[in-house]
Amino acid sequence: MNKDAALHSIVKESIIDMIKSGEYQPNTKLPTEAEFCNTFGVSRTTIRTALQQLTVEGYVYRVQGKGTFVAENKIKQSLTSTVEQFSEQITLQGKAPSIKVLQLKVIEATDFLAKQFNQNIGDPVNCLERMRYVNDAPLQYEISYLPWHKAPGLDSAACEKSLYKMLETKYNIKIRKTIEHLELVLADDTISKKLEIPAGSPCFLLETFAYAEDETAIEYSKTIFRGDRAHFVIERNY
Repeated sequence: MNKDAALHSIVKESIIDMIKSGEYQPNTKLPTEAEFCNTFGVSRTTIRTALQQLTVEGYVYRVQGKGTFVAENKIKQSLTSTVEQFSEQITLQGKAPSIKVLQLKVIEATDFLAKQFNQNIGDPVNCLERMRYVNDAPLQYEISYLPWHKAPGLDSAACEKSLYKMLETKYNIKIRKTIEHLELVLADDTISKKLEIPAGSPCFLLETFAYAEDETAIEYSKTIFRGDRAHFVIERNY
């Protein structure tokens, strides 16, 4: 094992523990590199590496000429709950959620979408782009596709609330289940602008397939979360 790698990992995890325990509060200044060197008995290089990783992972942020500060708590979202409980989950954390429709249009089904929705290539498909914010700061960007013949005339304003509730009340379509795939990706130029993060920043990609009660596919979506602000909780009952 690389000794330096092991040391900076130990230091990083120790600082994370102190942040989570409340010893270091959000937006308060952390000790200097020199002070951390004395605390942990390691080199400045080890401390600097640990702080760089903490910055990338969203636990701390740096202010030029002032030092390193503790970041706001990450936004917790339960993967065990439905995505439509987004607003409730955020509100319970004392934060203000909001949704903005960036674009709503009808496109022609690609080969991939046609297979998902059991349609023909070129059939009309709703394409919905939305941003979700917490305290007016971007948390996630999502693009959803829905077969037009199932949900003709989607309303942009209604899509700034619960999409699934709107499908149920307006089209009598109740989502029965979703199948989701979560993976780590790096932000490209487009995503970096939308989420206001540097290109190459780590993000979570959630790919979702939603099905109605009759097992027909109703929605396919891709959601990209800021890696420095998102925190997922998975609960299992045995």
